[in-house]
Amino acid sequence: MSLEEYKGVAIFAQQVDNKLSSIAFELIGKAHELAADLGTDVTAVVLGSGIGSLADELGEYGADKVVVIDNPVLETYRTEPYAQALAAYINEYKPEIMLVGATAIGRDLGPTVSARVATGLTADCTSLEIGDFPLVAREGQEQKHGQLLMTRPAFGGNTIATIACPDNRPQMATVRPGVMQKLEKVAGRKAEVINYNPEIVENNKFVEILNVVKNISNTVDIMDAKILVSGGRGVGTPENFKLLDDLAEVLGGTVSCSRAVVDAGWKPKDLQVGQTGKTVRPNVYFAIGISGAIQHTAGMEESDIIIAINKDETAPIFDVADYGIVGDLNKILPALTEALKAELANK
Repeated sequence: MSLEEYKGVAIFAQQVDNKLSSIAFELIGKAHELAADLGTDVTAVVLGSGIGSLADELGEYGADKVVVIDNPVLETYRTEPYAQALAAYINEYKPEIMLVGATAIGRDLGPTVSARVATGLTADCTSLEIGDFPLVAREGQEQKHGQLLMTRPAFGGNTIATIACPDNRPQMATVRPGVMQKLEKVAGRKAEVINYNPEIVENNKFVEILNVVKNISNTVDIMDAKILVSGGRGVGTPENFKLLDDLAEVLGGTVSCSRAVVDAGWKPKDLQVGQTGKTVRPNVYFAIGISGAIQHTAGMEESDIIIAINKDETAPIFDVADYGIVGDLNKILPALTEALKAELANK
């Protein structure tokens, strides 16, 4: 493998039902940062059927080039045809970096493609940057520059690992949704559009889709919430989450939680904030009965305003909070909820 042949930063622009997923725009934003450090450009690769119009939107969100792979066999996601198409793109265009969202689709597609093109993949990354590998120069070992340093939680979120792929290309990573910042949309911004039609060969790995059942859920995605009222082990009991529900209702917010709450079976995994949960950026984040371990704060520290309520004045959560209240949440939350109700009633 000649590493010098590989140039550029590419992202897999996920679409479902011909609508681009938010992760596509987040990946373009991060890809621009990486490309600036490498002095190269950003390519978005979109797969599907009848998807030509999506190129304009990808251009408006910052893609320099858009590779459109439009084929009826790609109408609905299936591992084998998508893997054939994306692997063919990599072998033909040779991007130095290939980023895929760590969504249900990306977690399936990313490792399949990396195996096809004989490179490594770092899964569920929360940070990406260009740097040196090894991180610290070692006597007798070449330190390579301009490497993609991929950071992800390891050992159940108890430590952070930074991984590089210095000897193979492309450098591939799946990236956790909600972690990277998308660029501002610029109406009318155009990307160079490349229509690419790789051969997709049906084989015994193809599956037949008999029916698609769309799940309808009343649960709000915490990644989209503007106000989050989050509870930890310090809430005490699952019944005490009623206090958080009441506060969230008054504020028009959504309840979320820490990993300890999910592990205890009090709340579902979809509501978990943190390295092993979801990364959120609400306007206001209430951390109630949450100690503030790094595994949790990594998922919410980019919130605009953080308000912590904890009876332990030494809790690490106060180090990242903008406002802190030391006291019993069983007394504070009802009083705060009633005060907000009264304030809103007077407006």
